[in-house]
Amino acid sequence: MVEIIREPKFEKNIKKIKDAKLKKRVKKQIKKIIENPEAGKFLKYRLYERKIYIPPFRLLYAYDKKEDKLYLIDFDNRDKIYRKKK
Repeated sequence: MVEIIREPKFEKNIKKIKDAKLKKRVKKQIKKIIENPEAGKFLKYRLYERKIYIPPFRLLYAYDKKEDKLYLIDFDNRDKIYRKKK
């Protein structure tokens, strides 16, 4: 069984979710990752981290195959990042 480790940044951002539908979608995607940790796409410059989109959010995680550990790294809103750049 995969050991799940939640990073503090992930915990902080997940607690901010108020929308019940979004919480359900996040749980569904986390279950999908647990079943198949290699489901997400690699980040461009961090090849050990993967991402899964839950529009407009992005869930970042890493999987250590040798130790069978899943690290939930971050959950952030991509729209906020793009709006700041414009």
